[in-house]
Amino acid sequence: MKNFTLLLFLSILTIQLGFSQEGRFIDDVFTDVDVQENVIYGANATILPRLAGLTDEAVLRPLNADVYTPSGDTETERPLIILLHTGNFLPPTSNGGCGGTVKDNDMVNFANRLARKGYVVAVADYRIGWNPVDPDQSIRTFFLINAAFRGVQDSRTAVRYFKRTVAENGNPFGVDPNKIAIWGFGTGGYIAYGSSFLDEVTDTFVPKFFLNATTPMIIEGINGNVDGTTVGIVPEGYPGFPAGDTLNYPNHVGFSSEFQLGIAAGGANGENSWIDENDTPFIGFQVETDPFAPCETAVLTVPPPVNLPIVEVSGSCVTIPLVNDAGLNDVFDVNFIDDVSAASGDVVGFYRFTSNDPAESAPWNFHLVAEPYGVAGSDCPTDAVSAQMVADTMMAFATPRICLALGLGCDLTAVSTNNLEAAQVGLEIMPNPASIDVRFEAAENIQSIYVYDLTGRLVKAHTDINALQFTMQRNNLANGLYVAQVRFENGFVSQKLSFN
Repeated sequence: MKNFTLLLFLSILTIQLGFSQEGRFIDDVFTDVDVQENVIYGANATILPRLAGLTDEAVLRPLNADVYTPSGDTETERPLIILLHTGNFLPPTSNGGCGGTVKDNDMVNFANRLARKGYVVAVADYRIGWNPVDPDQSIRTFFLINAAFRGVQDSRTAVRYFKRTVAENGNPFGVDPNKIAIWGFGTGGYIAYGSSFLDEVTDTFVPKFFLNATTPMIIEGINGNVDGTTVGIVPEGYPGFPAGDTLNYPNHVGFSSEFQLGIAAGGANGENSWIDENDTPFIGFQVETDPFAPCETAVLTVPPPVNLPIVEVSGSCVTIPLVNDAGLNDVFDVNFIDDVSAASGDVVGFYRFTSNDPAESAPWNFHLVAEPYGVAGSDCPTDAVSAQMVADTMMAFATPRICLALGLGCDLTAVSTNNLEAAQVGLEIMPNPASIDVRFEAAENIQSIYVYDLTGRLVKAHTDINALQFTMQRNNLANGLYVAQVRFENGFVSQKLSFN
């Protein structure tokens, strides 16, 4: 009976999963990437020096981005992806030391990955600064919603900057101004949500974002509008700043802030009522048990050592179904198979990560050293192998949906049903059975490896391998029998694989 079940499963696997996604924007079509650092995309007022007691007023500061482009590319109208880093709206010296700049390792990793596929990628910084330790929860919420609001203004400023370079500066980065996505990680995920769903300042006029019964935490005349294209001036009696101080300076007025896709890896949405049918498609990645950005609707707490409650927010477990109900993700309703959706569930546009670690929040992140910003004791994760596996999965899930949302014309349904024999490609899998790891060797380049349990559920995905050898770690796979589908240029081999 077990043999019959396995044979039946292998037949179904051959029929259902014999698809590939090929070409620019899906595969790595470039080897090298060029980086232009410190591109100034605007300037605006930061409150960080004021919070540190260094100044009495907000200070005008440049807004910078590192721009990644595929080396040697001849295309001149390419989709643009704006990446936003994590960091709890604080510098690494104050947030634990593992992130908070455009040089964060996950930013560099994803920017290079996307540029090799043919995208232009701008890793943009944004204004930071808030007070997470004020004893008054309403004041903590006030600071956080204002920090996130400034991030939304800055991300939209970045969109307008690149549109302006196309219209007025000869398009030096070679972007298509009508094909733009914003992808935020961690704290940047909060900004991606806000940029995608917050339309007007008045949308924040809900009870949790009021200082008291009559005073909103965000006021357009003080903070500027959502796009950041109007001046924000402090009135007499405003807490924390002298009258006449400028909290927002307009940038690139007259250009559109519209973009075509939002993506969040972590983070959460400030208010569910912001989502409506006029917003952008949205992709969410989230660990179900993320302790700092709830996947469901819950009160946000800041990371240790503070752990103070801030305000109720909603992560991807709640927001992506709302996005789908609004019809925003209908653009993904195309008959294609991305090989990794089955491992996450059936919510369109949502990849759900499970974890046995209650402290896990960003499994895609790793650092080259444990103290990347020199903060003693930061002990940042350095497991590159596991993090790159997660990044592989995220790219496999995101890229076809980016293609659909931006209208890039990718070939997502190219049939590749050539079921090869192992001997045809010299494939060997050893040891098998295995206990810790498995080595795949072949005479032809292995493109990807997908591992399924006997119910057909995808339990591992390794994409963009493109090598003759690959060692797969077992990690948390249970004892038992699996099927490994090993992809090559001209087809795939399905082999039994067992762990004991």
